[in-house]
Formats: sequence, C-alpha cells, structure tokens
Amino acid sequence: MNDSIFIKNGESVELKSLPVVNYEPFCELLVERLGGSHPEKHCVNYFGYWTGRSVIRLIACIADDQRHDIEILTTEVIKDECLQSVSAKVNALERFEREISEQLGLGYKGHPWMKPVRSCPDDYPFYSMEGEELHEVGVGPIHAGVIEPGHFRFICNGEKILHLEIMLGYQHRDVENLMLDREMLSQRAMLAENVAGDTAVGHGCAFASVWESLCGAKISERTALERTLALELERMAIHTGDLSAICGDIAYQLGNAVYGRLRTPLINFMQCWCGNRLGKFCVRPFQNNYPFTAELANQLDGILKAYERDFEEVSTHLLHFPGALSRLERTGTVTTEQASAIGAVGMAARASGLDRDIRKSHPFLAWGSAVEVDPVVKHHGDVLSRTSVRVNEIRRSMAYVRALAAKLAAMPFDDIDNAKHELMPDRLAVSLVEGWRGEICHCAVTDSKGNLLRYKFKDPSFHNWMALALAVRNNEISDFPICNKSFNLSYCGHDL
Repeated sequence: MNDSIFIKNGESVELKSLPVVNYEPFCELLVERLGGSHPEKHCVNYFGYWTGRSVIRLIACIADDQRHDIEILTTEVIKDECLQSVSAKVNALERFEREISEQLGLGYKGHPWMKPVRSCPDDYPFYSMEGEELHEVGVGPIHAGVIEPGHFRFICNGEKILHLEIMLGYQHRDVENLMLDREMLSQRAMLAENVAGDTAVGHGCAFASVWESLCGAKISERTALERTLALELERMAIHTGDLSAICGDIAYQLGNAVYGRLRTPLINFMQCWCGNRLGKFCVRPFQNNYPFTAELANQLDGILKAYERDFEEVSTHLLHFPGALSRLERTGTVTTEQASAIGAVGMAARASGLDRDIRKSHPFLAWGSAVEVDPVVKHHGDVLSRTSVRVNEIRRSMAYVRALAAKLAAMPFDDIDNAKHELMPDRLAVSLVEGWRGEICHCAVTDSKGNLLRYKFKDPSFHNWMALALAVRNNEISDFPICNKSFNLSYCGHDL
C-alpha cells in the first residue's frame, strides 16, 4: 500500500492522488523519515487546512536531498481533536505543530512546549529558572534604530547567558489569508514579495513557480536565467550589507564603512533594472516584464569590477585581523548535531557543517542546467563561520552572475505572453527556492473550482530562530548583538 507520493521541486499534483493515512501511522512515517538515521531528509513545510465543516487535512512535505524529490504525507483529523505530538522525537517539527495548533485549534499532547508562535498574550509562558545568582534581562520588543519588533528574554548568571527565549508575533499581518482574499495576480505577487522585504526576489520566485505550476505553464530559458541572476544579485547585496553590520557590531569601522558602501551600487543596479532597489517588481509569473539587456550587462560588468577590487581587499583584512577574529572565533557556536536536530536551513546550516542548499539538492530555474552550484560549507558553527560563508558565497555568486549576464546578453528576447492562465482545480503545488537567508517554501492548494483554498508561506527564519537561541548559550550577554547579526533573521518573515 502506498502511504505517500513523490514530486519534484516546482511540480503540482492532483489532490485525489494523495494517499490519506490515519494519524497514528502518519506520525510513525514522520518519525521514520525525519529520525536521526536520515540526515539527508528534512521537513520543508507542514500545514493544515479545512476540507469540510469539521475535517482538517494535514500535509507534510519532506525533502530528500539525495533523491532530489519531495515526499508528500497526508492525514485527516477532526477539529478540536487533541493529537499526539511527534516533536519529542523529531524536534524540528515543534514549531510546525505549534503553528498548526494556533491556526486550526488542534491540541497536541506530549509536545515539549506548546506556546504561541505568533500571538503575544500577557501571560506568555516564559521559561524560568531559580537561583540566588540568576537574573533575567528583557530586550525589546521596541529596539533602537530600524530593527523590527521582537522580545528577547535572557536568563543569566552574571554576564553568562544560560537561556534565551525569543517571543515574536508583534507584526502578524495574516498574509496567508490576504493571499486568498486578493483576486488580482499582481496583488498576490506583491503580497508574496513582501513576506520578507529583504528577500523580495526569493519569495517572488517561489510564488511565480507555484502559480505557474498550478496553471500548467512553463517559462522560457531566458526568464529562468533572469530570475537566477536576480536571486544571486540579491544574495550578494544582502550578504554585503550583513558583513557591514557584523563589522559595526565589533567596532571594526573600516569594514563597516567599506562593505556598507559596496552594497549601494548593487542595489542601485537593481533599481536600474526593475525600478526598485530591493528587487520588487522584478519577478512576475509567466514572463519577465523587465528584460535583462546587453546594456544592463555592460553596466553590471563595470559595477562588479569596481566591487570585486575593494571587496577582496577588505575581506582579506577582516578575516586576518586579530582584533576581529578575537570577537568572531568561538562566539555563538551551533554544532552540527544541534543544527540537524532543529532543522536549520540555508547559510546558518551550512556554517554548522550541514550541506543543505536547494540550488544543489532540488534544482530550480537555471540551477543544474545552465549553472552548477558549489555550496560553501563550514564546520565550526560560530560567528566566524557564518561570516566566512557570506564572504565566500559572495565570491561564488559573483562568478554565477557574470556567467548568467554574458549568456543573457547574447540571447534574443521573448515574445510577450498574452495567454490567459487559469489555476487547475483540486491540486497541490510545492516550490522551494534557496534565498540568501536559506530555504524558502511556498505551497498552494486549489479547490474544485480552481480557486485558492490554502496558501502556505515559509521563510527560512521559521527554522532558524531556534538556532540563535542555542548559539548564545554560555556566551556573555555582550556578545548577543554580534550573534544576532550573524544570523540576521527576519521578524516579519516569521510573523506572516
């Protein structure tokens, strides 16, 4: 008997083809797939939706990085039911279960800590410890500067952090339901690219892939190359800005100033290309409204030549400067075992020894065909590793961008797509994109009339906030800012 179905990244499948198993064997399958003996597998999404007045369908999407496919597991439960949690056996699912409980009202027994994901009640169940030498430090939710809202509750022994609890949800925008309410494709595309404003291209690509899959549409080679180029430019720009911020937090003013200046021409180029410095409007389903021309390729070539010279000089100095290394080395360490247990993704996972990169494991757009990715993996899991990953990813992205730009400059332009595209009924689509922060996953379900029934966003921050909480343990509280900046997680990407 088949208990699951397998699809590739960016594909859709008929709902009637999904095997529905009882909840108990569903849990057994989750534990079997995601147990410690299968490090190549991880949960990319786990969500539910109403199929009737009292029935909830749960869908788990398990990525297999060796087979390069996504396994879909499905079960149905009754509303208000109290389910057995699997988080005690598969820690990476604990936040998914909390989210399902908060959104659909299902209870979970045996969950390690069933607390809110995106609501901020006055009686929030903060973890507490007792001891004469212990004290608590609260930071936020309002922070200095332009940082987004989030509350951090530290338990310290003197200056040493014993525990950090992160409470988010202050800007819960309900974008998943807004996606269902909007009727125009342009409105939905704008919602998607604003899930996390610093990842407009990444979320835009994930949305476009889901929508095209549900319409049975294929994009041209040129459009795939343009989206891939935009993704890598976004990766370069944000990594460069993060390196500036990391340098600022350790009072390395040269690096702070140079990296900050180097980010500007990259984002200014995006404005020349699509009209927005953060890449909004660059990606839309079916075709690119802003073709990448030979003139843009020449302009980008000049920008990269000037960028590379100063980038290499300041990066070499940063990674060999004793004053910087003393703050970065062995600070904020997340071990490989910890990263695997919590389901860490993206740059944070690769800095802790997990070779987890969707561009390689579940190729999309031009990856695997026009461009071969070589992921940067470090093994110490500290702030220095996360800094080094950024530096080396910029170098590789620069090479990818040059190759893509040269290829696009020699290609003819596409014809305008005026076809009317309609969503196919009763289908599930799954799209994975490796954004600069890590793995983005969009899932969509249509009803019998071809309307959106459920849209599920997942930003990589959803996985990685726990990594920050683990990173600061046994560090001094004065090291929290640099630990936090080394992840640069999204508050709004988590809060949705």
